[in-house]
Amino acid sequence: MKIAVVGAGVAGSYLINRLDGHEVECFEQRQQEKWYTVCAWGTSRPYISSMVKKVGLNFDDYVLHTGDKMIVDYGTGSFEAPLKGLVTYDKHRLCEDMLKGHKIHWGTQVRSVDAFGDFDMVVDATGMPRSLLPKVKDDILVPCLEYQVRSSKLPWDDFYIRPYRGMRGYFWFFPLGDGTAHVGAGELNGAYRGELEAFLKKYDCEVIRKIGRPVRIVPPAYCQPFTNGKAVGVGESIGTVYPMLGEGIIPSMQCVETLVQNLGDTERYSEEILKQYDIYAKVFRFVKSKIDGNFSLVRNFPELFAIYMHMRSNTERYGLETHLSDMIKLSHV
Repeated sequence: MKIAVVGAGVAGSYLINRLDGHEVECFEQRQQEKWYTVCAWGTSRPYISSMVKKVGLNFDDYVLHTGDKMIVDYGTGSFEAPLKGLVTYDKHRLCEDMLKGHKIHWGTQVRSVDAFGDFDMVVDATGMPRSLLPKVKDDILVPCLEYQVRSSKLPWDDFYIRPYRGMRGYFWFFPLGDGTAHVGAGELNGAYRGELEAFLKKYDCEVIRKIGRPVRIVPPAYCQPFTNGKAVGVGESIGTVYPMLGEGIIPSMQCVETLVQNLGDTERYSEEILKQYDIYAKVFRFVKSKIDGNFSLVRNFPELFAIYMHMRSNTERYGLETHLSDMIKLSHV
């Protein structure tokens, strides 16, 4: 098959390496010199390593910091979550390496499937814009801002997060090693405005890079359809971002694997995606109840317990230990 992949982020760059035997071209709207992969670069080393190995690369070559604990500040107190493989890594360099040797059309703005008349399939890996698929009804996009900084005065030497009231987002600090870190925040109504700048000033930070973009937290069950003619969505364009953590690296790569296994059968692909990310719908309903201000621990406990059991049984996937008592503390934020 002749396949066009639109978007050179983590999903797109991974996908073009998983389509052996097909004629593949990638289309990226940004110029190569302006292209940069966003997010805080945190992921689970044990889980992602096997996927990166499938494209002929060694994940250990990209690891920047191996975490021991994550400090979770929930306002009235804090707890330390033991980490089991959570790391920061050079996501940009990994994506660059996955793009090497492939046909990439840089600076190509794509707005319609009609532009790909001679392709058998077009994959929408554009993420938040969802450029080739119908708009999501009642979409929820959380505005985020992040700085990559350098300082000798950074307040933490490991992972730190602080959820905002109503679980509408969170502030994060992810160490990158050698006195550098990603510090950022995302909140539904932009409540973080001014906080990051105050952090930069307080800790005498040199700004290496500033990035701002929204993140979709609506899960796949709410992002249908996944197809539009011969276009099919993958990754964040169809909601593969874990609603509670805003993490989409591993879920998007998992989504790629599901697409590859069901290539040419979009109906089966859609069914598999809904099944695979069913837990995300439960997590989203939990988060949405907090956002809407109608959360009740008694009423929403079944969802909370389902989330806890999912994360507890997938410690390697998330790279951290999960305790029910900690989940209950977070539910009161």
